[in-house]
Parts: sequence; structure tokens; C-alpha cells
Amino acid sequence: MATYIVRRLILALIVLIIISLMIFFVIRLLPGDPIYLYMSRQEQQTLTLEQIQAARHEFGLDKPMVVQYFEWISGIFHGNFGDSLFYSESVGALLKRRIPITLNLGIPAFIIGSVLGTAAGVLSALRRGKALDSVMAIFSYMGIAVPIFWLGILLIYVFGLKLHLLPMFGYTSPTVDLVQNIKQLILPVVCLAVTPLASLARQSRSSMLEVVRQDYIRTAWSKGLREREVVMRHALKNGLIPVVTLMGISLSYILGGSVFIETVFSIPGMGALSVQALLSKDYAIIQAVTLLIATMIVVVNLLVDLTYGWLDPRIRYS
Repeated sequence: MATYIVRRLILALIVLIIISLMIFFVIRLLPGDPIYLYMSRQEQQTLTLEQIQAARHEFGLDKPMVVQYFEWISGIFHGNFGDSLFYSESVGALLKRRIPITLNLGIPAFIIGSVLGTAAGVLSALRRGKALDSVMAIFSYMGIAVPIFWLGILLIYVFGLKLHLLPMFGYTSPTVDLVQNIKQLILPVVCLAVTPLASLARQSRSSMLEVVRQDYIRTAWSKGLREREVVMRHALKNGLIPVVTLMGISLSYILGGSVFIETVFSIPGMGALSVQALLSKDYAIIQAVTLLIATMIVVVNLLVDLTYGWLDPRIRYS
């Protein structure tokens, strides 16, 4: 198991290095000079070339890109993500405020989608061909197909504008007002959880249907074991491997979908920050947010690989 873990850690590190290179150099291919974005038209006409070069030197944009890359990586290891041109403050301070908001939105969506999706799929497989299976199939197909930004707008219209049951936008910290925080998160969390829930329900149903046909499951039934024992002790663990894979993918989907949801519901998280940074070509924020999200995804995939080794010991030696 130790060799398996070390091998996966080395692969994850290589992937992170490649991602950091792609993030840094691809962003530099964007057209335009970011220095001019923060100057008014009058300043662009009156400032001299020396003053513009001084501003570029202040933010390190006059150095060779290879030097800028290694300075950026070195700064990250020291907790320095650079300074934002648009917000005129350190990127680390911005992330410190925005990350908890995105996690407050994403973690409940991931838990709801994973738990309810897996449970719905298992229940649907055990009740195959019955009314419950048909109803869950319809809702799962709808959940996979619906665009989350459209669903967000629809929920705002129905539950916010028409029924006045829930807030339509905004964010309140749970440390300030927990009740208001829960009310404001219901709609965006539902939007983020719908697609993972539907996908996991379909996948867990397919996996369980394949497992329950195995000989050892029929043997367990013939021994007179209760349904709960058959499912929990024999079927579920063997049927979880493809479901765990999809859980990792669903977390990536939630992190990416937060960009749309935070924009629709005016939530000041990392997604909204990355959109503003992209529009303003704020290199430091784009690099930091993209690398942070990519690191989260790599770590999740690493945990998925390690979970494989726990669920099926044969994978450790493959």
C-alpha cells in the first residue's frame, strides 16, 4: 500500500507542475497589456513611456516570462500569490475572504449530491422495474440535462420573485446570521447539487444492478440474510468503485459550476472573483484561483485513487 501511495503522490506532483506551467504561460497569451486597463484614457495620453515602464516594473511585468514564473512559484511556497492590479491588494487577502464563501456553498452541495444520489441509485436498483425506479429515472435524466444557470434563474423567479419564500441573491456569513445564511444558500446549493445527484443516482443504480447479479450475492440471499445486510455487507462496497470515480468528477463540476451560480446569485466567492479577474485581465488573481481549483481537483483525484486501493486491494498491485 505504501508503494501505491508514493506512486500516486509522484504522479499528482507531476500533474500540478504541468498545470502551473499551462496556467502561467497560457494567460500570457491573452491579447492586450494589463497596465493599460487600469489607466483612464486621459492618463494613457498624458503618461510618458518612462512612467508606463515604471508601472510595468512595479508589478514585475517587464521581466522575462521564465523569471516571472519561478518568482511566482517561489512566492506561492512562501504564501505570497502576488498583488492584484484591479483590487490594489494582495491576492492572498482576497482568497482568504473568498474561499470560505465558495466552500460554504460547495461542501453542502457535494454532500447532498453524493449521499442522496448514491442512496437514490441503490434504492432504485433494489426496486428495479417498479414505480419508484421509473420516477427516479425521469428525475435523474432531467437533472443531468438541465443547465444550472437556467435552473438558478427559474428558482429565483419562482421562489424569490413570485412566492417570496427565499432570498433571490446575496450572501451573509454564518457567523453573522446563521438563519439568513441558510436561507440564502438553499437555492444555489440546490442548483449545484442537482447534476451530481442525478449522475450519481444513474451510476450507482447501474453498478448495483451489475453487482446484485453476482453469484456471491445470490448466495447471501439464499442464506436468509436480510436485505440490509446483503446490501451493506456484500453489495455496496463492490459497487462503489465507479461511484467514487464519479464523486471526484462531481466535485470538479461543483467547483466549476460555482462560477455560474455565484454570478447568478451575486455571491462574492472565488467564482465571482475569477470572472471579474478574467474580464479585467488581472493575471495574479487568474493564476491563483485557477491553480487553487486545479490543486483541489488533483487532491480529490488522489483521494479517489487511494479509495480504490482500500475498496479493492487488487488495484494496489496492478
